[in-house]
Order: sequence, then structure tokens, then C-alpha cells
Amino acid sequence: MARRIESHLLAGPAGALEALLEEPEDRDPLFAALVCHPHPLYGGTMHNKVVYRLARGLRRAGAVVLRFNFRSVGRSEGEHGHLEGEIEDARAALVWLRGRYPGLPHALAGFSFGSRVVTRLGCESGGARFLLAAGFPTRWGAPEYLHDCPAPKIFVQSTNDQYGPREELEAMYAGIAHPKQLHWIESGDHFFAGALHELEETVFAVAR
Repeated sequence: MARRIESHLLAGPAGALEALLEEPEDRDPLFAALVCHPHPLYGGTMHNKVVYRLARGLRRAGAVVLRFNFRSVGRSEGEHGHLEGEIEDARAALVWLRGRYPGLPHALAGFSFGSRVVTRLGCESGGARFLLAAGFPTRWGAPEYLHDCPAPKIFVQSTNDQYGPREELEAMYAGIAHPKQLHWIESGDHFFAGALHELEETVFAVAR
């Protein structure tokens, strides 16, 4: 069957949000996943290579995936919201996605800045099948909200992540509430250099 791919402008709290909806290639979707991109002020968009691989791994696992640009990125309106605004953007996108697929469970995934967004949103709102955080940055303050977050949490981290070094990530992970998983990808940097295929395969495996 033909894969559904749709472009949308969603109603966001600071104006329209540019979004891309993609269904699985070979089946009806089993769950709906929202994927969030890295930092808007440093070139992050929904077309980032890591975000693309996250989305593809999730689709292969049976998800219909909604990627979108945070406020001020691409065709999305508004100005950078210093994380709090972007969390509200993600909340609006998730409401739209769940309304589009009301019978499906949902999951949240994000890379770098986007991983902060989805873990904050997922721990606050509850009900997610899982929260998938790739390249979680440890140097933006202690994520105390993760200490008692009941949602299933999956961390996928590069062994050479300059923004989430292994020693810092492991120390942070020790204080995070169960259920949780941590998967290390042998790669060159924060952006999973040389290991994007391994990243996608890990996402596919843990999301099934």
C-alpha cells in the first residue's frame, strides 16, 4: 500500500507550526509518535539527520510519525521560546496528532534540545507508551523532573557526546526513576557521526 506523507501547518501557541506526517511503509500504524528536533538557535530543524533517523526507525517499528519545526524555524511562526515555549509547541503538536489518531497509543522522541522537550512534556502529561531521548544534553541543568517520572524512558547516547559526556550521563541516569533503559552507540560525536545506521537500528529495536 502507498505510504501516506502529508505536509501540514498546525495551529501552535505562537502561530502556525510547519509539520510533516508520515505513516509506516508496510502496515497500518500501531502507535503515533511525535519527534522533536535539536536547538533552534543552532541550526536544528525537523530535517536534521538524527531526527530523520529517529523518525524512520519509529516508522519501521510501526509508528505514524509527526515531525515539526519549533516556533521561528522554517515556516513555523513566532520567536524562540527558550525551551518553555517549545514545550508548548510540542504539546500543541501532540494534541493534533492524538486527535488525528485517537485510537492509537502515543510516544514521544527527541534529539538533543528536543530530548529535553519530550521528556519534560511526557513526564508532565503522562500516558506515553515511551519517551525516547537521543543525545540528551547533561549540561543544561539537573533534570529533577526525571527523578519521579513514571513514564518508560529510553536514552540513546553517543559514546563521544560532547554535550552529554558518558560520565555525566551515567551519573544523571542513576537518579532517574524506573522504568528506564540506556543504550550506548559507538560514534564520533553528539550527532552520532559514523553511526546513524546503528542509531536507527537501535530505535527500531527498542520501539517495537
